[in-house]
Amino acid sequence: MRPRYIALSIVAALGGLLAVAGVVGFAASSHEAQKSSLGAARPTKDVLALLDQPGPVELETVNSADWAVERSGLINLGHPTAKSEGLKDGDEPIQVYFHALRHPTQGLFIVDTGVENALRDAPEKSALSGLVRGAMHMEKLKVNVPLGEWLAKQAQPLKGVFLTHLHLDHITGMADVPAGTPVYTGPGEASARQFLNAAVQGSTDRALEGKPALSEWTYAAESSGLFDGAVDIFGDGSVWALWVPGHTPGSTAYLVRSTKGPVLLVGDASHTRWGWEHDVEPGAFTADGPRGVESFKKLRAFAKAHPNVDVRLGHQH
Repeated sequence: MRPRYIALSIVAALGGLLAVAGVVGFAASSHEAQKSSLGAARPTKDVLALLDQPGPVELETVNSADWAVERSGLINLGHPTAKSEGLKDGDEPIQVYFHALRHPTQGLFIVDTGVENALRDAPEKSALSGLVRGAMHMEKLKVNVPLGEWLAKQAQPLKGVFLTHLHLDHITGMADVPAGTPVYTGPGEASARQFLNAAVQGSTDRALEGKPALSEWTYAAESSGLFDGAVDIFGDGSVWALWVPGHTPGSTAYLVRSTKGPVLLVGDASHTRWGWEHDVEPGAFTADGPRGVESFKKLRAFAKAHPNVDVRLGHQH
């Protein structure tokens, strides 16, 4: 039996026992969380005010690793377009990214974390347990630029980490982030409960070890806005956190007004180039499918209305 199915079998057994006891899943992490003091909630329409003006942020996207995962998790293969195009399940080549934001007065921040040094040099010493490494098929992972190696070459210290969400493939480099560095994420990420977290919570906690309490963006929910909420992170309209729940409860996209034009970092609201270009939402890896579709369509509508925006997807560009 492959390690992935061993992990899922363990989770299923635990889930059955705990359901009898009235326990509904495990939290994604036991790491403490708090409301963020950075950034201010603003109406989502305010995102548009400076969109066509050159921005102050230097943005660099780094392909930390190449990987392959099941296509059915990344693309809804039951969608009529996917069926008509004859898409089948199988390995989909993807990348694991982090994005560096250099703000002229606020300093260096990253969005997501790529992979840590240890996954290349000594996997058994990484934050990921052996069970998780097996279930994630790390033998298919080719490390290109681990976060720790990249950070060691930077002239500026890292001021903070902005997460699109708390899934392991987006915090796999977190162990290389210096202790004490603030980490920001959407609301409810750490407390979201699933039985699958029985297998991954320990690895998530190890990745976050030494970091302060997770700072959750304080969105003001909008029922009919461009997005479900927006936070002006630095107060100057240069970087926005956009609430796009569905893949996870606190899933967040980031709009960066870079020196080369506006860039939308979608996160896993859309994993693949094919899915984005064919208007097909993600598949089985999304926790709340209907809400994920809503966020996906809001992001596509925004990009269509503003073709000058460079869209960078969760795992393919």
